[in-house]
Amino acid sequence: MSRRSSTERNAEEDAGLLSGRPTNKQTVRGKWEGWVRLGLGVWAMAATAGIVIIAVLWVNTGSNGQNSKFPPGGKRNIVFMVSDGMGPTSLALTRSYRQLVDGLPWDDTLTLDKHFIGTSRTRSSSSLVTDSAAGATAFSCGMKSYNGAISVLPDGSPCGTILEAAKKAGYMTGLVVTTRITDATPACFSAHVNLRGEEDRIAEQQIGDYPLGRMVDLMLGGGRCHFLPNTTNDSCRSDSRNLVSEAQKRFGFSYVDDRKSFDGLKKGNAVRLPLLGLFAPTDIPYDIDRKAEVYPSLEEMAEVALKALEIATKDSDKGFFLMVEGSRIDHAGHGNDPAAQVHEVLAYDKTFKRVSDWIAGSKYPGVVVSTSDHETGGLAVARQLHATYPEYLWYPEVLANASSSSEYLAAQYALHSPSSSEGDEEDYIRNTLLIKGLGIHNPDDGEIRAIKEHKDHPDSAWVLADLVSRRAQVGWTTHGHSGVDVNIYGSDGTSRLGGNHENTKVGEFLRDYLQVDVDAVTKELRKKGVNRVGATGGEEVVYEWMGRPLSELKEAGFETEKLDCYHGDFKHKH
Repeated sequence: MSRRSSTERNAEEDAGLLSGRPTNKQTVRGKWEGWVRLGLGVWAMAATAGIVIIAVLWVNTGSNGQNSKFPPGGKRNIVFMVSDGMGPTSLALTRSYRQLVDGLPWDDTLTLDKHFIGTSRTRSSSSLVTDSAAGATAFSCGMKSYNGAISVLPDGSPCGTILEAAKKAGYMTGLVVTTRITDATPACFSAHVNLRGEEDRIAEQQIGDYPLGRMVDLMLGGGRCHFLPNTTNDSCRSDSRNLVSEAQKRFGFSYVDDRKSFDGLKKGNAVRLPLLGLFAPTDIPYDIDRKAEVYPSLEEMAEVALKALEIATKDSDKGFFLMVEGSRIDHAGHGNDPAAQVHEVLAYDKTFKRVSDWIAGSKYPGVVVSTSDHETGGLAVARQLHATYPEYLWYPEVLANASSSSEYLAAQYALHSPSSSEGDEEDYIRNTLLIKGLGIHNPDDGEIRAIKEHKDHPDSAWVLADLVSRRAQVGWTTHGHSGVDVNIYGSDGTSRLGGNHENTKVGEFLRDYLQVDVDAVTKELRKKGVNRVGATGGEEVVYEWMGRPLSELKEAGFETEKLDCYHGDFKHKH
């Protein structure tokens, strides 16, 4: 029988569809159609069930095989990292610098770049430009407050912190910084004062001398002067309390304060908690200046903390909360020192890699979250040096030529005593400060004169830093903070922070991940020490542990309860 053409078959099928009469093809298929439909239905249901099962497994299992549903069940750890003062431009600056000095291709990126997930809005309750205290309070309490507040709300009441709530819930806790341990960011997790400058009082609370008792199991950083009595040379306290001794005798701390004793911790394997480690009188030097045989790095301190807390929680059903801060990125921004800045960001990036690798390798669920409290310096990888149209370039090799920070060189210059020789001071400036310190071989007479004029001036380091910035064609808009959004970085399990958020959402994430009750800590603090009235319903009792009362600050003109506004002045600096 001859085969019909496809045209004839198609015509017959079209006629059948229009008329409703069965075609030869439909007649042949008729007796099998029911079975085919039944088979297709069974297959569809099986396929749907399979897709659902795969989707559930995908959602609940991370790339390292850990349960990553939010929040995970059972024992878990969290490391919260703060890159104080680091804005998006700091990454661009450091990325290009690293590509140059290490001979890397232009598509090579930092570890942080590979973990970028979102951005954070940084305003405080009192200003569109936050300070570190209000910024860190947003992280620690999940609440907005005024610039200068250390885990205190605009009405002067304390807010419980994620670290305190974690300790109350059975987690171990730690703080690792490169600035003073009493500085704003670590203070906001471990203390409550109305104004950040009360570092003596912050130190007292950190060792446990406040209503909650000891809440921190491990502290590593600088700031030794706030723990020593004013009867000693290295003290910056206003009283004679010896907090190192109190920490050891009253609260059971072990104590280390130099490189030898730090090395004796054996990378965390020989730590006895609680541990207080204070490795500098004030801040640990910039990484560009840091002598490795004297001061541990941020990465080394984080490594010790991770191992010590891991060992301490080995037999516990709770993990730990650790805050790690790259503190001095902020200081480099305040100083407008791009050479110091790139070294600080690189040190932070290395630490982030160390922490994220540890989290990925742990047998327990855990996350690392990293963000900044604000940007400092208004950094721009561009600089218009003259009135003519600017060049499209900047020179990272200028930063590579510098071997010291401007802060360190200014301090050395202040100590320099020129000999009776007329050219001795200028020779010191040219050879020691500029050529050896900053890698600058072509200063002009005006620059030499400016350095001399600022020898004992607070702006001395700024003058030196500007010589580097101008030659590198790196721009700065301020020696203070800016209101730019900052980046959020995270490991697997932090997708909830994807997109753009208020900084308080970061604090809420920390709380929800650990499933701890921060509000309960707030209530306990208020019950034990503030916002209480006398037995007869009289005036509010002022409790000394909170520092200067808010009423005193307000009388001095300190704004705490509303956003500051334009006052009609346009300030010129003369």
